[in-house]
Amino acid sequence: MKLADLLETLDYECIQGTTDVEVGAVVYNSREITPGSLFICIEGAVYDGHGFASQAVESGAVAVVTSKPVTGLEGKNVSVIRVADTRYAMAYISAAWFGHPAEKLKVIGITGTKGKTTTTYLVKSILEHAGLKVGLVGTIEAIIGETHIHANNTTPESYRLQEDFARMVDAGLDAVVMEVSSQALKLHRTQGFVFDYGIFTNLEPDHIGPNEHADFEEYLECKGRLFRQCRVGIVNGDDIHTANVVEGHSCELETFGTGEACMLRARNLELVQGPGELGVGFQVAGLMDFDVRMPFPGRFSVYNALCAIAICRHFQVEIPAIREALESVKVKGRIERVDVSDRFTVLIDYAHNAMALESLLTTLREYRPGRLVCMFGCGGNRSRQRRYEMGEVSGRLADFTVITSDNPRFEEPKAIMEDIKIGIGKTDGKYVEICDRREAIAYCLSNAKEGDLIVLAGKGHEDYQEIKGIKYPMDEREIIQKLLEGGLKHI
Repeated sequence: MKLADLLETLDYECIQGTTDVEVGAVVYNSREITPGSLFICIEGAVYDGHGFASQAVESGAVAVVTSKPVTGLEGKNVSVIRVADTRYAMAYISAAWFGHPAEKLKVIGITGTKGKTTTTYLVKSILEHAGLKVGLVGTIEAIIGETHIHANNTTPESYRLQEDFARMVDAGLDAVVMEVSSQALKLHRTQGFVFDYGIFTNLEPDHIGPNEHADFEEYLECKGRLFRQCRVGIVNGDDIHTANVVEGHSCELETFGTGEACMLRARNLELVQGPGELGVGFQVAGLMDFDVRMPFPGRFSVYNALCAIAICRHFQVEIPAIREALESVKVKGRIERVDVSDRFTVLIDYAHNAMALESLLTTLREYRPGRLVCMFGCGGNRSRQRRYEMGEVSGRLADFTVITSDNPRFEEPKAIMEDIKIGIGKTDGKYVEICDRREAIAYCLSNAKEGDLIVLAGKGHEDYQEIKGIKYPMDEREIIQKLLEGGLKHI
């Protein structure tokens, strides 16, 4: 493909060479250069691609895209393109390189602090019940037909995203539903195309700190960019930040929620509880009118379901298909129930910060369990404040806490646990410390009492434990199964 064609939708300056050059590959990692490549200099948290431009040319790059001066290219047979922002440029170049695949799909983008992952799976399930072929891009994985690809980021780099879109088109898919992180919006990973539907779930302070967002205002502003890049915006009408998030929007807007002003709303909420069941039921009103029952507990599950219904309404999905999908869908690591015993309930959830843990435990308390038992740890090489806060939340809301290890990374697990104890020490909460996570799970199951609700928090969908730079296999579902097979059957 000609360089000029890749740059067609961008403002740029050719400061060396010509745009009439054939490009054989688009690359943003200098180690992947092949002869004939276009190398895009991306500035990251650790490395800056501008420092590798000369090396890329030595390896065969015929063109380089930069946003600041680079040295060592003078007099070399290479085209140098200057743009204002190389990440922004990469999104448009990637879209062109793959033939603008998003234009051949219905693209649904979901942003917000909580609920993105669950809602993407709900939407996928409903649309597939209606007969559509749907891809998914999110925190857990990318799904393209029958292929499941482990995710490294909630929203991948723009090149990888466009590559996924192209593979979805080749697989004959009709639509894709994807999580859109604030970091992705900040770094322009979702530029180069227009979303058919942009979704806002909710907003609370999160992802604020080094290499993320400078403050809550920036976090909010980045979330709002989605509504200047979509045709229809579907937003939570109950969230206090919605007006600010959609400020300056260029799309049509619809609202969902529980308030009477919301266009699609839930009424008559009721908790559903019984042997092997922990869920919620409600009536959908406004733009649609029917009853729903789903196997996810709590008010936030109602919002996730409403959001999914609001999206699928645009695809003319019939009510029976919506009901059937909501009753049967499961999301790995998101309030995931594991069959262990009729005497008590075990859930696995990804809650890995104080905000998520408080929301989860508050919701589960509404079901009035005999005891609410919370097992969790905290990640290493992360804010110690998170540990204090999670300890305090569990001490305050759980009847009993099992402090254990999560992903200690390069820290000592016991040191992390000591930080958690500082937080739980601010409460009257009872707890035990069991450093080995497998042993902690065994303790929870062996000591379970009639009517207990046990939450294994923090790992969720993750099937590994990261220690000293190595990811060791560890899936909580497999651990439970082996425990049941190896001597805990009496529970």
